[in-house]
Amino acid sequence: MRLAIAACAVALTVSSVPATVLAQTPSCPGNPNALGVARTVEIDTTGGPGFGFEHFREHDFLETGEVVLTFDDGPWPQRTPAVLKALASHCTRAIFFPIGKHATYEPGILKQVAAAGHSVGSHTWSHQNLMGRSVQQGKDEIEKGISAVVMAVGGPTAPFFRFPALRHPPELVTYLGERNIAIFSTDMDSFDFKMRKPEQVRQAVMTKLKKYGKGIVLMHDFQQATAAAAADLLNDLKAGGYKIVHMRGKVPVKTIAAYDEEVRKEAKLPTVSAKPTSSVVRTVNE
Repeated sequence: MRLAIAACAVALTVSSVPATVLAQTPSCPGNPNALGVARTVEIDTTGGPGFGFEHFREHDFLETGEVVLTFDDGPWPQRTPAVLKALASHCTRAIFFPIGKHATYEPGILKQVAAAGHSVGSHTWSHQNLMGRSVQQGKDEIEKGISAVVMAVGGPTAPFFRFPALRHPPELVTYLGERNIAIFSTDMDSFDFKMRKPEQVRQAVMTKLKKYGKGIVLMHDFQQATAAAAADLLNDLKAGGYKIVHMRGKVPVKTIAAYDEEVRKEAKLPTVSAKPTSSVVRTVNE
């Protein structure tokens, strides 16, 4: 009950989700049967609207057959690029919720995600269950994650956030509302982190879509089975007549300077030598 009260405390108006921006994809080079993007919706995140009927029921904007693809826990070598390749082959887009630490490990991959036109949100600094932390610890996890993602991308990212394990401390729901950051739950969780075979991921997603008819789908580009399933899953969606809706933020997320500095310090470990690279590494011809 506390969660429901907290979610409602983030007061919304109809104008929080502006009119849809149509963005039909007329063709996709090399793939005449591509999913493309049926439409793009721009989200006004003022007040911290929630999306995903598992926890939030304020905004039912998807039509029957429409799907929003989301991927958590990246970026990760080989796996995130495999998901990106599959999405590119269908000229379609998704929302990625990367972990802050992972973003510092693989900023080049996250840059590729953003450059491909996907929305990039955040998923905390270290993927801790925030229900077991103090409010201040929760804020630190949220803000460091945002700063790390923005720093890795090197440009604007979306004011979108997803809590680890979909656990929503009411005080932090309110805090995100004050920060004007949208909170994402899901309409259907693939539970792909429990799966080892690509066909299990495909079956899980398609079975739930058949049951619910539409929705925001939660997957993980960090998972090997999901990376391996991505290309065939997109083919399944096309064959099933589903249409992809892409969500993007009206304005980019704003970081907090103190957390930017914290991430910079953690991303650069001090070494004994302060000599420039040019004096340490020298090309020689033998």
